[in-house]
Amino acid sequence: MLNAIRPALNIARREIRDQLRDWRVIFPVVGLTVFFPFLMNFTAQQMLDFVNQYGASLIGERLVPFLMMIVGFFPISVSLVIALDSFVGEKERGSIEPLLNTPLDDWQLYLGKLLAATVPPLFASFLGMTVYIGGLVITDVPLPPLGMMILIFVLTIVQALMMVSGAVVVSTQATSIRSANLLSSFIIIPAALLIQGESVVMFWGDFGTLWWAVFGLTVVSILLIRVGLAHFHREDMLGREIDVLNLKWGWRVFADTFKGGATSFIDWYKHSIPASLKRLRWPFWIMVVLAIVGGYLGSIQIERFNIPLDQTGLESLGENLQGILQMYPVFSFLPVLAIWWQNVRVLLLALIMGAISFGILGTLPVMLTMGVTGYLMALLNVNGISPMQYFFGFILPHGVIEIPAVLLAAAAVLQAGAILATPDRTRTVGEVWLASLGEWAKVMVGVVIPLLFAAACVEAWVTPRIALWLISLLQ
Repeated sequence: MLNAIRPALNIARREIRDQLRDWRVIFPVVGLTVFFPFLMNFTAQQMLDFVNQYGASLIGERLVPFLMMIVGFFPISVSLVIALDSFVGEKERGSIEPLLNTPLDDWQLYLGKLLAATVPPLFASFLGMTVYIGGLVITDVPLPPLGMMILIFVLTIVQALMMVSGAVVVSTQATSIRSANLLSSFIIIPAALLIQGESVVMFWGDFGTLWWAVFGLTVVSILLIRVGLAHFHREDMLGREIDVLNLKWGWRVFADTFKGGATSFIDWYKHSIPASLKRLRWPFWIMVVLAIVGGYLGSIQIERFNIPLDQTGLESLGENLQGILQMYPVFSFLPVLAIWWQNVRVLLLALIMGAISFGILGTLPVMLTMGVTGYLMALLNVNGISPMQYFFGFILPHGVIEIPAVLLAAAAVLQAGAILATPDRTRTVGEVWLASLGEWAKVMVGVVIPLLFAAACVEAWVTPRIALWLISLLQ
């Protein structure tokens, strides 16, 4: 194994040495890395003095680790140009051909470039955070707890690996530095949003949650590396000169996957849809397990958020249901369309979230929904109300249709991410992505959307009446 990795290490050593020789790379990175921590030290001192005047020392204490995280993130975002330049930059300068002609495997060459693009940003981040910590010591600002500092260092490592891995993938697929820089916005913007989310958690004080962020970023980084290795082929890189926006070709790839070789609507439902559902069997069972886990995690939250229920609450719920039934009689399609569109909108959001995370975040809506359901059933149980009556009255009538449909949609998103990370020498990344989107659309249009409409009809016309009957029995 070491002999196989040694050529990649040699490539990385060569790349890093060349970077250190170029003052146009070293001067701005080191200069900004050293200057920025001093600025953050000054900011931390001023903010601490300000909040202490109003007795808000807790805010100041949580500001110090937040600024440390920003200091670590800043050099990574600045040094991202190194990763974007790794392949397409050498191609534009005409220096890529000798490297690609070396007797190395594609994965060795890719891994060497990835290591070379990761080490300098991490070194700059560690340098910046060290300077920041030194400034805190000099100015007598209390340091964050040791565990918190370790967490920030680990978080910086996985964020750097995620951003650099994505940038190297962009560099292998782009045809010019200009296009690579434009595509880098799809890396920097999600990373900036992630930093904002982490800052909210940090100011909230629930630092343990950030370890889940570390786990999630590690998974995404591994998938990005997997995607890069799966779709990096030196022959394709040498032959790709310019990308042309070919809408007709893109639509043909999408449509061919959507039809699945069917010649008619009946043939589509008879052969293409069953074939797609068969391919979803493993992702579907994975989603079943995740849904059960989500329900369990929601149920144990009753230990932290226990809301007492009484007879007045049941009477109020019954009156609300009576008002809804009077406002929307049987066979009124307005509530049906509202329920149906709400479910479809959530699944579209799951697709968008899955598209930027290889299907991982696409599972969150299902887990959150099941978590809320598990919490409500646990809440009824601790208040002396049978959760099974709630399940059979409020969930099962429409859930027997809706839950499998939602699980299928989430499974399709999960499968799309898995396909993108699967090696395929016959198709480009764009072609694989369009084909995955066509497969998802086929399942949605052919199965999920009709099932959601049927579930919405049951939820609007049948479920409230069953729920109202059960409430009358409980009162």
